[in-house]
Amino acid sequence: MIYPVILCGGSGTRLWPRSRKALPKPFLPLVGERTLFEATVRRTIDPEFFASPTVVTGAAHLAHVRDQLAPICAGTTIVEPSAKNTAPAIALAAQSMPRPDALMLVCPSDHYIADVSAFQDAAKRAAALAEQGHMVAFGIAATAPETGFGYIRKGAALEGGYEVERFVEKPDLETAIAFLADGNYSWNGGIFAFRADAFLAELAAHRPAMAEAVRVSVDQGETRGAELYPAAEPFAAIEGDSIDYAVMENTQRAAVVPVSMGWSDIGNWQALREARAGDAQGNRVRGRAELVDCKRVLVETDGPRVSAIGLEDVAIVVDGDEVLVTTMAGTQKVGKLDGAANQ
Repeated sequence: MIYPVILCGGSGTRLWPRSRKALPKPFLPLVGERTLFEATVRRTIDPEFFASPTVVTGAAHLAHVRDQLAPICAGTTIVEPSAKNTAPAIALAAQSMPRPDALMLVCPSDHYIADVSAFQDAAKRAAALAEQGHMVAFGIAATAPETGFGYIRKGAALEGGYEVERFVEKPDLETAIAFLADGNYSWNGGIFAFRADAFLAELAAHRPAMAEAVRVSVDQGETRGAELYPAAEPFAAIEGDSIDYAVMENTQRAAVVPVSMGWSDIGNWQALREARAGDAQGNRVRGRAELVDCKRVLVETDGPRVSAIGLEDVAIVVDGDEVLVTTMAGTQKVGKLDGAANQ
């Protein structure tokens, strides 16, 4: 049995003005009719292989989690006292598993996956390796020389995957092009599988103060129905860190399961454009719009009609009284706008 752990945090500022602090991107139907969070939960609904999910979120997102999880399935929600990055969040879930050797499948709540069957097949292969004590990362098939993702280089073959030769931080363009040509590198999509006890042991070895603070926080926490509220004081003392830095880049048991599943982190408006179906000119439109002589233009409007002529590789977003116009090259900088930072 695989125990899904869904990490639900962040504010999605690079998708402003559609994504805002009050309603961030996991809870929006950005691709298709379901929200990214709902789609993530549904990918792990198969009682033959998956247990009910554990969602780790903050108080700010709790109402959205309650509203969107309950109609799909029963689950457990862990309410983080404060945001401390992915390593402590995953440790809370590991510390709360019903059995020490539970096989955990860690999934971000705001990613899009087109091929659910490929995802589920990779999850089963990853679980088999995790059962043997490996710390497994999903290696997303790299389709472009992306500089915004970390990379994983595969090493010796294992049954169902490979040992990890090395993790690589976000490269420059020249290096990313070389990685793509090499063929042995994949994107690190932030999806992991391991036994709860194996993760906690690695965390204790490499971040002992964090591991102990999480243990105390859970031990002193309060359970209210299906929700766990870890104690705030010990958790506040944690120095935040990602799972990549805290565990995956330090462990001697890292493995990678390669998978091609139509994955996107929907990290900005350009990524969202690529995840949606378009017309013959590559335009993607939601809402009322008229495009003339436009190519690869994304329009998202919740009311006002948008008319555009002669544009290429541009995003036009209208949400309430906010309007964003940016080139696709500029989408990475959207989160730096005052509106995105303050809303």
